[in-house]
Amino acid sequence: MGQGLALKSAIAVLALAAPAAAEGLTLDEFRAGVFYHSAYGGFLPTGPHWDLSRLESVKFSALFASPEIDAFRWIGSPRPEIGATFNLAGRENIVHANLNWQIPVFDTPLYLELGFGAALTDGALTGATAPARNFGCALNFYDAAGIGAHLSDSVTLTLRYEHVSNLDLCLPNEGLSNLGLMLGVKF
Repeated sequence: MGQGLALKSAIAVLALAAPAAAEGLTLDEFRAGVFYHSAYGGFLPTGPHWDLSRLESVKFSALFASPEIDAFRWIGSPRPEIGATFNLAGRENIVHANLNWQIPVFDTPLYLELGFGAALTDGALTGATAPARNFGCALNFYDAAGIGAHLSDSVTLTLRYEHVSNLDLCLPNEGLSNLGLMLGVKF
């Protein structure tokens, strides 16, 4: 199966499964934004190796209210999230499902957020030449970090960094790190 077809199939599965998985969950926020594709060459964005030349991806995310169950309260009441990042220049796309923790910054409208989960990509597993990435396997780990602000009771703005990689469970492991700005509408 071609990689583009694999991603389309994964999106279709998520679209069909989302209502069933979300039964009992309440849509809390919908976000959309633009992202720099492959903005950083590593996992933790700590060095000077940023490349902000490819503002070519769009991202959509649906965040659900944290379920009222003890297991979720015990781990800090994260919000389940499903989303996708589509590259408009024909490079790698991802779909993801994760848990998202939002931490208020004191008594301000600002917040920090962290997300961990899984992602599917249509990127090459092996044999791709730069600037394309070699993922090693289609199913990867997904992590995200952001800083944002509640612009009003129903609107958020979040600067978000997302990273997809297989943690060397498959070789090669050329992860993908995107950076972007998302506008959210809370329900």
